[in-house]
Amino acid sequence: MNKIYPSAAAALKGIVADGQLMAVGGFGLCGIPEALIDALRDSAVKNLTVISNNAGVDGFGLGILLETRQITKMISSYVGENKEFERQFLAGELALEFTPQGTLAEKLRAGGAGIPAFFTKTGVGTVVADGKELREFDGETYVMERALVPEISLVKAFRADKSGNLQFRLTARNFNPAVAMAGKICVVEVEEIVETGAMHPDEIHLPGIYVHRIVHNPSPQKRIEKRTITEKAGV
Repeated sequence: MNKIYPSAAAALKGIVADGQLMAVGGFGLCGIPEALIDALRDSAVKNLTVISNNAGVDGFGLGILLETRQITKMISSYVGENKEFERQFLAGELALEFTPQGTLAEKLRAGGAGIPAFFTKTGVGTVVADGKELREFDGETYVMERALVPEISLVKAFRADKSGNLQFRLTARNFNPAVAMAGKICVVEVEEIVETGAMHPDEIHLPGIYVHRIVHNPSPQKRIEKRTITEKAGV
């Protein structure tokens, strides 16, 4: 089975549609599938619910899908660094399901593991627990959180072999493995593609069984959110 597609647009063709639940890997701008996000914008699908730690920044990453009004709801844990996100949310134009970061990661991991729900203390006594089942264990109150199983997952990895085995690079791993495992269909953007068997087993961070489509993007922009330079005395 050939998992490699000639472009990001080709990799999304026939699988993306209006109203889908999608998950997108990355943390801020680190490890985001930028070519796939651009192709999703160009596909013009709309009314998307997107699961992601945050929504990029203005003009880049998921921020471009907010600008085109293709996202109607975000399931995320952080909304900073994006003025358009803030504006749409405060104006009532964008629905937001705030989720603590660890809970968000576990909801994705549970979805990939076939676990429909779990109990956690995080969020008890706050708006996070509103409308959710509470249960007591050993004298402590816990809130039930449902797993997330997106229809499409968009993922960034450093390297893939032709069977879809993935290697992530440093902190760009972040949410990507959990997002990949949770999705019913997983599309991965990689910087390198090698022959099956070229990677040592210890280099494989996610097995290819989770990966359905691969697109090669050898020169991603790899922007950073903020560049901070510390001035040193005498320099």
